[in-house]
Amino acid sequence: MVERIWSARARTSADAAAYAAYFQRVVVPELKGVRGYRGARVSQRETAAGIEIVVNTTWESLDAIRGFAGDDIERAVVHGEAAALLADYDRSVRHFDIVGEDR
Repeated sequence: MVERIWSARARTSADAAAYAAYFQRVVVPELKGVRGYRGARVSQRETAAGIEIVVNTTWESLDAIRGFAGDDIERAVVHGEAAALLADYDRSVRHFDIVGEDR
């Protein structure tokens, strides 16, 4: 299993809430259509610069991620509508092998 981690910043709590709603309405259904997708979590915290948002998605493998992101799996996939809600966002993502878990 592989975890894909991406982060962004929203200016206000309202923008962060709008992004979370967009993620549930648009991104989750898209992800569920990709073979090897196993789940997602969106977290946020308030900072002096705004709201930091972290998106973690879980996948069976790097090949499964390619089914979502294409060949350049390090490139962030950010739809225009989502980008409009954000003050800034990372253009790249990080991947980690999951080596332990307790649920």
